[in-house]
Amino acid sequence: MRTLSDEVAKHLTKPVTIEGWLHKKRLMGGLAFINVRDRRGLVQVVVQDKEEVEKLRGLQIGTVLSVTGTAVEEPRAPGGAELHDPELTVLMPVTDEPPIEIDKPLSHKSEHLETLFDNRVIGLRNLQEQAIFKTKAAVTASLRDYFKTHEFTEIHTPKLLAEATEGGAEVFQLDYFGKTATLAQSAQFYKQIMVGVFERVYEIGSTYRAEPSATTRHMSEFLTVDGELGFITFEELLNIVGGLLIHVVNDTWKSSEKYFKSLNVPKAALPEKPEDIPRITITEIHEMFLKATKEDHTAEDDLAPAEEKWICEWAKKNKGSDAVFVTGWSAKSKTFKFYHKASADNPEIAERADLLFRGVETTTLSMRQNNYETLVAQLKAMGGNPDNPGYAAYLSAFKYGMPAHGGFGLGLERLVEKLLNLNNVKEATLFPRDINRLAP
Repeated sequence: MRTLSDEVAKHLTKPVTIEGWLHKKRLMGGLAFINVRDRRGLVQVVVQDKEEVEKLRGLQIGTVLSVTGTAVEEPRAPGGAELHDPELTVLMPVTDEPPIEIDKPLSHKSEHLETLFDNRVIGLRNLQEQAIFKTKAAVTASLRDYFKTHEFTEIHTPKLLAEATEGGAEVFQLDYFGKTATLAQSAQFYKQIMVGVFERVYEIGSTYRAEPSATTRHMSEFLTVDGELGFITFEELLNIVGGLLIHVVNDTWKSSEKYFKSLNVPKAALPEKPEDIPRITITEIHEMFLKATKEDHTAEDDLAPAEEKWICEWAKKNKGSDAVFVTGWSAKSKTFKFYHKASADNPEIAERADLLFRGVETTTLSMRQNNYETLVAQLKAMGGNPDNPGYAAYLSAFKYGMPAHGGFGLGLERLVEKLLNLNNVKEATLFPRDINRLAP
């Protein structure tokens, strides 16, 4: 019967059998120490018998082993116990030397990232790399828990579309049985349609953007957490999104603290209540940044990356929050989409916000225009054709009754990147896709 690595210490003085990969090997004369890795961690094995030591000769990291031995207490070993007097069975030998050393931390310096990604298949077996993606899995579980608690229904929407959701040229086009299709830039249209069905919906799915960007925050394929809610105000939307971040930070720390600590990452600082996350207008941030740095972005309708980083540092120091809501976006700027809604109190301002976290925009949220005639007029004003098949079905949902609603898109990899204080969104991606990379 197989015993997993974290259970070995429960069987002291008794024979146990473990199965896993050879993770580390040290041959010291006639004595060998090996670490065997399974899904829960490592087990140290002390090999003294000459015949058993000989079985390891020529075997490389990654060899699949079955080991039966006596569990012995050893505080210095992983899990506080190790195996003595083992009998080794080689289940799948590896004789080729691996291209990278997975038993040591892998460099994430910018100049080493391409090497890291080129060898991703093997590198992911490194325990620190695993910690990143086990944390990512915990984040995803925490997101779903929050959505369930708040009565969202999970949906799955098409990624092959007849028309670009967000407009513009940043789309991947492909032949679709003689027609031109695009890969989805977001789940925007479908999640709004589904508000008319379930009222509250969410999706965690792939998004595709043909952006010719080679930055630390952009990829061609990434995971978006999309949420949409009916019968809601802008203030309530801000609190739902802020509450989501607070829940994920607290819940993930609780479930995955060992992974954060293994990566030397402190817990993010956030207020207890979402309404206490600082809310600052884009105009105020431009002015604060200009005063502090003499760098002028006041004529721009978006924040510069340097401003995002600076305002988060300011909020951490002055408000005790690693997160900031940026409000006050112009309804006249290019950031205003045809489905966005302007404030009833001030039509010059969009009911829209960005949530910045540890220096990067992770979430965009806004109220949507739910009046059919106004929505059609805004689409036409921005050059769209309501009769286009990419828009027609979407618009029909509004023609037959849609409540006031709003929603958000959260970049999953960006959130994980900042939770773990990584420097590049690709570090939080199993197999990144960008302008230069289609493999592995």
